[in-house]
Amino acid sequence: MPPLKFAVLAGDYIGPEVMSAALRVLAALAQRENLVLEYTEAAVGGAAIDRHGQALPESTLQTCAAADAILFGSVGGPKWEKLPPAQQPERAALLPLRRHFTLFANLRPGLLYPELTGASPLKPERIPQGIDILCIRELTGGLYFGLPKATTTLPDGDIQAVDTMVYRKSEIERITATAITAARARKRRLCSIDKANVLETSVLWRQTVTAYVARHAPELTLSHLYVDNAAMQLVRDPNQFDVFVTENMFGDILSDEMAVICGSLGMLSSASLGTGRNSRGLPFGLYEPAGGTAPDLAGRGIANPCAQILSAALMLRYSFGLEQSAARLEAAVRRAVTGGFRTGDIAFGGAYLGTEAMADAIIAHL
Repeated sequence: MPPLKFAVLAGDYIGPEVMSAALRVLAALAQRENLVLEYTEAAVGGAAIDRHGQALPESTLQTCAAADAILFGSVGGPKWEKLPPAQQPERAALLPLRRHFTLFANLRPGLLYPELTGASPLKPERIPQGIDILCIRELTGGLYFGLPKATTTLPDGDIQAVDTMVYRKSEIERITATAITAARARKRRLCSIDKANVLETSVLWRQTVTAYVARHAPELTLSHLYVDNAAMQLVRDPNQFDVFVTENMFGDILSDEMAVICGSLGMLSSASLGTGRNSRGLPFGLYEPAGGTAPDLAGRGIANPCAQILSAALMLRYSFGLEQSAARLEAAVRRAVTGGFRTGDIAFGGAYLGTEAMADAIIAHL
């Protein structure tokens, strides 16, 4: 088997700490399964601003383009918040990466082990078996990318800001196809979330999803919810969902809500898949934890590396086609956590491990 060639963009604050732990776990897995890792590290986000003067240097982009996948940490933080918005790490690194590689489909599992229900703000009786749902977010359309986008001073001196929400039928169909694939691999239930009672883009969204599923996956059970109702339903009974698909901004908000009810951002991974194929003929993707840079935890060696490690598992699954290896890594994380090896965010006030010790525990459970 050829080497697993990927770019490593650790980012800022806790990014390098959890990335180091994830790479160590990946190396242990590779040794056990006779895999060869071939990765190149590159600067991104605030670290790249400090080193190269911009959040996404051309050299980093070239490193990513030469790889079969990107393992991403997290970017941003208070150090760079005084920069103009367009130059800040989140906006100047992640969005251009998504645009450049057409990473249109964000898959974010909402997973809460039954043993960790105490970490969720929901009452345990609402989630006795934990949570297991999947959010699929369209990632390259909508308000975040639509044009025109500008702030202008009007003739009367007032100031006006404009963002444009734009969706094409073809964009909706390709994210629906991704959602269909995911739903078929799970419980064959798909919920599409929109605001079709108000927004023109959502009217097109609902019409397109309905027609596409009817034509290509009539065996699925398809439902629709308005986004405000969906937000309430996620809190009331998250497991009524299995797979839900939605547009960019709604997905941004709902996936963060999902992350909160799942107890800890330190446990949640994500995959952003594109239209392109890598050298193996598999989807080129960017894999990152759902959480941020956590400046308050940086340098203390206590950040939870599980989300970064689980993101690496998604990379093995989608960009390298190594389902068995991905499942083995996910199982090791689960066995370690449910066996009592936990970082502070999921320890419920009890004794907890640091970042590297947590990685050791996962390696021991491989």
